[in-house]
Amino acid sequence: MMVKKSIGVCKRISFRKLHSSYSFSTSAATTDDVGQRLQLPPFDYEPQPYKGPLADEVFAKRKKFLGPSLFHYYQNPLNIVEGKMQYLFDENGRRYLDAFAGIVTISCGHCHPEVLNAIMEQSKLLQHATTIYLHHTIGDFAEALASKMPGNLKVVYFVNSGSEANELAMLMARLYTGSLGMISLRNAYHGGSPNTIGLTALNTWKYPIPEGEVHHIMNPDPYRGIFGSDANSYAKDLQDHIDYGTSGKVAGFIAETIQGAGGAVELAPGYLKLVYDIVHSAGGVCIADEVQSGFGRTGSHYWGFETQGVIPDIVTMAKGIGNGLPLAAVVTTPEIASVMSQKIQFNTFGGNPVCSAGGLAVLRVLDKEKRQSHSADVGSHLLERLRSLMQRHEIIGDVRGRGLMVGIEFVKDRKEKTPAKAEASVLHERLRELGILVGKGGLHGNVFRIKPPMCFTKDDADFVVDALDYAISKL
Repeated sequence: MMVKKSIGVCKRISFRKLHSSYSFSTSAATTDDVGQRLQLPPFDYEPQPYKGPLADEVFAKRKKFLGPSLFHYYQNPLNIVEGKMQYLFDENGRRYLDAFAGIVTISCGHCHPEVLNAIMEQSKLLQHATTIYLHHTIGDFAEALASKMPGNLKVVYFVNSGSEANELAMLMARLYTGSLGMISLRNAYHGGSPNTIGLTALNTWKYPIPEGEVHHIMNPDPYRGIFGSDANSYAKDLQDHIDYGTSGKVAGFIAETIQGAGGAVELAPGYLKLVYDIVHSAGGVCIADEVQSGFGRTGSHYWGFETQGVIPDIVTMAKGIGNGLPLAAVVTTPEIASVMSQKIQFNTFGGNPVCSAGGLAVLRVLDKEKRQSHSADVGSHLLERLRSLMQRHEIIGDVRGRGLMVGIEFVKDRKEKTPAKAEASVLHERLRELGILVGKGGLHGNVFRIKPPMCFTKDDADFVVDALDYAISKL
């Protein structure tokens, strides 16, 4: 099954202002529709012929046997059967640009050969051995991960998911401080487990059950927040909350540096430094949720919290840490870690040999291929082009983010910032038709989340912007 290439024998012209090296055909069959002529950048890879069940059968079985709360993108759900680097392939061999990285899970690229090789070679030797036995991979991985952390963040705990990592971080905070009160931001997402769902403030994910000493404070959102980019006013809201809502004491404060599911919202500049001081004064610890913003994705820094000039007491990470493996981690200081020795702390699968070998390979690839600087370069190009597009289309209310963690917010009018939720849904479908898969989120479901694998190129970025330009023009 051949990949459709954007190089051929017919005459070709570049789209829009010749920003891209990709091109599209001007053959007679397609000259009446630019959308049909838009093609993905060339990619030298041929997917395997697919012989498995087709989308209708897969979807029917999913509805019959899997939980009814599972949701899917698109009116006609995609049956994705293969992936390679920044691209995905459906059952028909059609190639899609993955601009969402499986919810920011794929950091190095789908099926990166070095990561795959590390996983397969370890699988041939030993797939699983719990930490009640010795195995070098977990220690090697922990050492490599700790070397990436600033300050005294040197003790690593491996778990299986971001929810589990945030559960453990919350437990550490409460044990270490002797307090129960946890504080998180409105619009945040920290997991879907019974305890982390309390930290999560997005109502879409919450059930009407007691949350247990969890408090949500004002979100320091420079675009929609009541105080704009005034970090001091948002920090005062936290201080008031501690003074009058938690009796002056708190166990911990947790925040994403750039909110993921909340719509790629970067916190007001200087906010975390002010807040960390307030939390420490109240006897609490500060937790940085780096599940989506870590490992160089912001381009300017390896960890998202570094963009705010702070060092947290506990850092949680998942998704990109394993490039698709069920892997997550909590990193903290020896002092905080010591409270966990009061009881047995054990995780059957956390840090298993296969996941540890894969995670270590991810760190090597990110360094060897200079993915942080690449994210800075490509991300700057993407943001520049999107902001230029914003000048031409009133429906784009805000373009924000860093590196390859970008949000595009759609509004009905810029002054009132009325969410254009229905229009965003239409555009979401149209981009899929053009071969682009993006995430969707935000408080109102009107934000495109562009967070691709970090092998994403400038040509890919140009294709996304040009396709979005076309899709908006057809609204």
